Amino acid sequence: MTDEFERRHGFPPGTNAVRPTDHDDRAAARTLARMTLVPADLVTFYDSIGELTWEDVGNGYFIDPPGAVLLLLKDCGAVDVDTDHRASGLAIGSNGGGLSYVVGPGGVVYRTRTASLDTPEVDRVADDLRHFLELLEQSLTQFIANGEPGHL
Repeated sequence: MTDEFERRHGFPPGTNAVRPTDHDDRAAARTLARMTLVPADLVTFYDSIGELTWEDVGNGYFIDPPGAVLLLLKDCGAVDVDTDHRASGLAIGSNGGGLSYVVGPGGVVYRTRTASLDTPEVDRVADDLRHFLELLEQSLTQFIANGEPGHL
């Protein structure tokens, strides 16, 4: 992705990496695993991947490390993902435009419509974490091919 980036865009690429899990990530993932609102797929993801940072794919895509997810949960609480406040999710990342990605009950992934996590309106973007990761991959593939990311 970064080979032709500067020539295409006129400035050097930022951080674009998938960081493997380290000891601290695994400890935080084990803590997440004990919480009822955390889907098993997310814990499995954090067993291998500690963080995803793609600053230059569109506005950017970010999946936060499990320690940051825990800290946000502690500081802000779970995120409501329905208008009746019956279902809550966990903010796991964001795009460079200020919108957050929230994994909800059963692993469904939502994107907030605004930057606030206080009673946000959300749109469903993926049926589960695997589907969400496939959409991220498609966006990266499209960006490499033509410099324009898919919309996620």
